[in-house]
Amino acid sequence: MAAFEFQLIAKDRDSAARLGRITTPHGRIATPAFMPVGTQATVKAMTREELVEVKSQIILANTYHLYMRPGHELIGRLGGLHEFMGWNGPILTDSGGFQVFSLGELCKIREEGVTFQSHLDGSRHFISPEVSIAIQEALGSDIMMCFDECPPSSAEFSYVKKSMEMTTRWALRCRDARRRDDRALFGIVQGGRFDELRKESVCRLRDIGFDGYALGGLSVGEEKSVMYGVMETCEPLLPEDLPRYVMGIGTPEDLVEAVYRGYDMFDCVMPTRNARNGMLFTSEGTLNIKNARYAEDRSPIDPECDCYVCRNYTRAYLRHLYRAGEILASRFNTFHNLHYYLNLMEQAREAISEGRYNAFRKDFYDKKGVSC
Repeated sequence: MAAFEFQLIAKDRDSAARLGRITTPHGRIATPAFMPVGTQATVKAMTREELVEVKSQIILANTYHLYMRPGHELIGRLGGLHEFMGWNGPILTDSGGFQVFSLGELCKIREEGVTFQSHLDGSRHFISPEVSIAIQEALGSDIMMCFDECPPSSAEFSYVKKSMEMTTRWALRCRDARRRDDRALFGIVQGGRFDELRKESVCRLRDIGFDGYALGGLSVGEEKSVMYGVMETCEPLLPEDLPRYVMGIGTPEDLVEAVYRGYDMFDCVMPTRNARNGMLFTSEGTLNIKNARYAEDRSPIDPECDCYVCRNYTRAYLRHLYRAGEILASRFNTFHNLHYYLNLMEQAREAISEGRYNAFRKDFYDKKGVSC
């Protein structure tokens, strides 16, 4: 298997949607692709076999959390993440930057890196671009992310500019710290809601050179129009022959719109977190299984879904499991939600290959009773 390669297979006739294939040391990924989030080396409530059943191609693990517990050195001694968690497919690790900066007053940012206190026991730690890469290489992920700062969506231009410039300098340090050529490294475009900063970030990262490019700092409280505007601003500047990853988005609508605008990879905790809270995704919109209206409902979650849960269990039973606090509720709900997300991406790939993504997008919204 080749170390890392991206092949652009087809482009949609009437949109920027693209069909591609990523090759990694642990398998291939058909794009557009959604990555289930396995923060602590597990996609919550899902076994490896279930992830395969819902057609997960790649999962995302979190550098910060695995550094804190059980530790990257231990995972490295045990053969790396793939062997540690028994997952034979591709793995992407984020850099840990977002989690560190979300600690707020518990972290101090400077040019050298970030000093922070553990959310577990208050102990003090330091992560720099070089440390982040060393951690990710010990974890053995197929795709690593540069260490970056993710400023809040409300940050002023002057702060975002300084942050973007430091993130760019950190990206260069990440590239220079890389020791494993058999693993990919993606640069992360920052710049907040400011088009000129986003453009500058893309161009400077391209000059450094990476195996793929991600949009960071989105889905952090900004309006949808701002999010989609950033995608449109950056898309023409991103290399056509490399993968494009929008980090941390989220709703099915976000995925459909990002694919429409020419992006290939996505991740979010929404399908798994919402599942544990009783919120289920269907072809007609969301469904809150806690509602009393489902107490005697014998229908599946989604009549159009062919997942194991929809084939075998009713809304009434799933409501009962949730209300009773049964572990099985989280498992079934998560299974369904991930199947929905991954099936949505499979349908998107099919539509692109047939040159009808616009029709697919319209049908997606029509079923929800809204216009696109």
